[in-house]
Amino acid sequence: MLVFSQKNLTHEVYFDTDKYEVPSTEESRLLLFISSLNEVEIKSIAIFGFCDDIGAPSYNLKLSQQRANAIKNIFSENEISEEMITHVDGKGEILLKIVEEKNINKIRGLNRKVEIIVNPNPPILPEKVKEKPKVVEIKESVPIQIKGKLKVGDKIIFENILFKTGYATVSTNSKKNLESIAKALVERNDIYFTIQGHVCCTKFSRDAIDRKTKKRNLSEARAKYVYDYLAKKGVDKKRMRYMGMRRKFPLGGDPKFDRRVEILITYVGKEN
Repeated sequence: MLVFSQKNLTHEVYFDTDKYEVPSTEESRLLLFISSLNEVEIKSIAIFGFCDDIGAPSYNLKLSQQRANAIKNIFSENEISEEMITHVDGKGEILLKIVEEKNINKIRGLNRKVEIIVNPNPPILPEKVKEKPKVVEIKESVPIQIKGKLKVGDKIIFENILFKTGYATVSTNSKKNLESIAKALVERNDIYFTIQGHVCCTKFSRDAIDRKTKKRNLSEARAKYVYDYLAKKGVDKKRMRYMGMRRKFPLGGDPKFDRRVEILITYVGKEN
């Protein structure tokens, strides 16, 4: 349902008293929310931190900002581009509105929070205009590149092998493409190569967190996934090694293309 809605998508994360570390249960809820955004074209994300009314205003303002920053970091660690995050603001305390004395603690608990507002980008329908036909350069598929002339140092990007945000596994369609790549590599047994995994959207050159294992080694996990798959399909393990490249080499453009794997040719034998 999220994919078709043009309304803002919202989520709230609740904190313990005087804390800005995200509780484990709240982090799990947040990761589920982030997962629900996989198929949403995001225009912008706003993050607002709040506190209860206990404590000095200056203290609460600082704490609310720390809470907002903590949520931003989780988004970044889970491959949500910081360029989409337009606001990360601490709003300070929410004044207590007492209804009944017995509800005070509950109300304060609900005020210790961060509000997340995701603004989807509605599709823009193209205008029907007559254009001159463009000459499109047709790039060779990965299996054809593998079968072609290669030299040490060449890189082949597995362009049609796309990974789900925060995970080391690929879609069903990507598996079909990976199967054809494996077949080409089995046939081309004169090359040795390194499988390099990449992630998108993290700060600097950090790796992202693998949501399945909770380890910060997602780029390596993606390379290992492809390594294991190729080995299972008959590619000799002696010809392969794998490594995580973190976010050292972003391609630019759509972040989904940085969630990738590519191979670096390390040895080319003599032709039979």
